[in-house]
Parts: sequence; C-alpha cells; structure tokens
Amino acid sequence: MHMKLFCVGCGPGDPDLLTLRAIELIKNSDVIFTPTARDGKPSIALAVVNKYIAESTEIVSLTFPMTKDTELLKDHWKKNTKKIVEAVLSGRKAVYLTIGDPALYSTWIYIQRELEKTHPEIEVDIVPGITSFFAFAAKAKLSLAEGDQTVGIIPACYDLSKVKQAAESCDTLIFLKDGRYFDNVLEMLSTSGFNEDSVIAIAQDLSSKEEVMILNKLKDLQKSKGTTQKYFSVMVAKKTND
Repeated sequence: MHMKLFCVGCGPGDPDLLTLRAIELIKNSDVIFTPTARDGKPSIALAVVNKYIAESTEIVSLTFPMTKDTELLKDHWKKNTKKIVEAVLSGRKAVYLTIGDPALYSTWIYIQRELEKTHPEIEVDIVPGITSFFAFAAKAKLSLAEGDQTVGIIPACYDLSKVKQAAESCDTLIFLKDGRYFDNVLEMLSTSGFNEDSVIAIAQDLSSKEEVMILNKLKDLQKSKGTTQKYFSVMVAKKTND
C-alpha cells in the first residue's frame, strides 16, 4: 500500500488564489486535517478552502496552542501527528491544510519532523501556496526588491533590538502577523536607516471583506497612532522609493 500525506498551502485567504493542484487534492480527499489555535476556534485555512470540500470528506481539527511552553507544544505535535498517521495507515487520502505556504512560519514543519522521526515510511507531498506578502505586493503594485537589494522577513515584532539590526542591514523589511506592534516599529525605523520619505505599505485582514490597505510615507504614518491593531496584518517598509 502506498502511504502518502499531502500538505497543502492555502494561500493568503482568497479561495481564488489556491493552486489548481491544491484544489484537486482538496476535492478528492477522504480526510482533511486543519490547524487551529484552540479547541472550538474556527480554522482560517479551512474557511479558505471550504467551497472545494466534498460532503463525504471528514474534517479533523488539530490544536496548536499559542504558547511558549515547549513541552506542551511537543505533546500537541505528537498527538496531532498520531491522528494523521492513523488516517494515512488506514489507506485514506489525507490532506493537511496550512494558511500561506508550508515553508514559511507554518505549523506544518512540526508535523513533518514528527513523521520523519516516527514514520519515515510515509511519503510527504508538499503543495506550495501564495504568501500574504506576495498577494499584498501584487495588490499594492509594489516591488519588494530589485537589483541587489536585500529583504528581511520578521514574523512578529516582539524583540525590537533584533528588528533594529534587520532594519540597518536590509533595504526592505516585511513584517508579518502582528499589527499591534507596528506603531513601535515605525518609531524605530527612522533611527535605523529609513528616511522620512521611505515607503510604508500596511494591510490587515488581507483577501477578506474587511481588508484595509494603506500606502504612505514614513513621516506621515509616524504622526498617526493605531494604524492597525489586528493580529493578521502585513507591513512592508522600503528604504528607497520606487
């Protein structure tokens, strides 16, 4: 029996931005595993692909708690992997969903590592997805990098000293996931190589009905507080104008 697990990147949130292969796998799956931050909380990835799921497909939510407790996290990774393994070994066509791309700040890597340790006989097939910042750049008609410019990607602005180092060494910074810290970052950028005319682009709730997009200069955004308070936000800061 050919044992295989498909990991599907669901893109930035718009069902029309899934790849053709992702849609085909979702439509033909027997069971879909989808991550959530806590029991009972709706899965964002599942909401994106919902219209492609057959009525006969079983949906299984896997909890990945938002905590820094390493032991608790490892326990959930093992339990979640065990559920997936049971489905794959039973011969069912199993798909694991992840928002964005599986290779970028995704819960998927923890499942992959557990599988490699405990069930190396299970083949893994990863389907890439469009990331939020590429979708954002397309909508904003913004070039993220050109020529020999360097780009830094920052998952959440918890450590401003690390952000400052990245700002000093990169031409473009991409901030993901936590818009509640953007005001602090904007204050810091002017002392880290960004001038007052640097281009700042911000989006929240990308690819949803509540989508908000802002494109302005650093000096103008520094005057206004509370630019975004949403967790799911993206900010692009460029030292030079297009």
